[in-house]
Amino acid sequence: MVLPDAARRVGDWHRPLVAFTGLMLVTAVVSVGGLLLDDRVLTGNPIWLKPFKFAVSLALYSLTWAWLLSRQRRRSRVLWWSGTTVSVLLTLEMAIIVGQVVRGRTSHFNAATPLDSTLYNLMGTAITIVWVLGMIQGLLLLRDRTPDRALVWAIRLGILIGSVGIGLAFLMLEPTGDQLQAMRHGIAVERVGAHSVGVVDGGPGMPLTGWSTTGGDLRIPHFVGIHALQALPLLAMLLTVVARRVPRLADPRVRTNLVLIAAGAYAALTGLVTWQALRGQSLVDPDLWTLSVFGVLVAATGLAVRAALAAAAASDPAPIRVAAIR
Repeated sequence: MVLPDAARRVGDWHRPLVAFTGLMLVTAVVSVGGLLLDDRVLTGNPIWLKPFKFAVSLALYSLTWAWLLSRQRRRSRVLWWSGTTVSVLLTLEMAIIVGQVVRGRTSHFNAATPLDSTLYNLMGTAITIVWVLGMIQGLLLLRDRTPDRALVWAIRLGILIGSVGIGLAFLMLEPTGDQLQAMRHGIAVERVGAHSVGVVDGGPGMPLTGWSTTGGDLRIPHFVGIHALQALPLLAMLLTVVARRVPRLADPRVRTNLVLIAAGAYAALTGLVTWQALRGQSLVDPDLWTLSVFGVLVAATGLAVRAALAAAAASDPAPIRVAAIR
């Protein structure tokens, strides 16, 4: 049966990361309960919204890495231990986020008390180590010699863009202008850093995400960049499936070119939303410059895809067997 087979395959993945994924799914369910039963609001959002968003995002992140680490033909102890360390550090991160929610306190940027500041610094240290380990894992995974080159490049570039996406979080750690001014005058500040640019955190936000609708929001490029790790491999797998019905995609060179085009477009989109956020501009209220750059990006991507498919049609390659996805 399909489900038992799938369960057995997942059971062969990196078990600590799979276990952490399960923990995050439970945390997401608990957070939904909190959203329904707890009417407290913190920085303008329901207090359980942050653990819900983090639980869903980290579940995707950890499950993807569990799959990636299982792809090694020769199991590496370095990769296994790095994945285990990531699962422990992310568990610490979520324990602090949930614990602060229970206390009715913010977890990020909180310098109100010595305890709050210590917990926030622990989170910062943990995520920095996770970021570095992710880059090390990515370098080790470059040795992957899977026959499906489109998938290999999707994984490589997904890891690269995803690492940049995690790194963009460091832009939020810088004190805002008001915070710096208060510090220079010897005034104690309760928050150091912010999600928003040009407006104060906690203002009007988009449904579910809470992203600012009145100013820039650095959580947007952080989110977009991180999830390249899922988007690009999923695209490569989809192309492999579609290739069974579309002969033009049977050539692995065509699928690889399409993945490279998609990765370039994804990286450009991450750069665009970063630029937009840093200018203090809301995602839902783009100016002419943002719309123009986005239009150029869409047009360039469309032309590149068309050229790749046209070149494939002109070359008329002999039928090539599509590699199976493990």
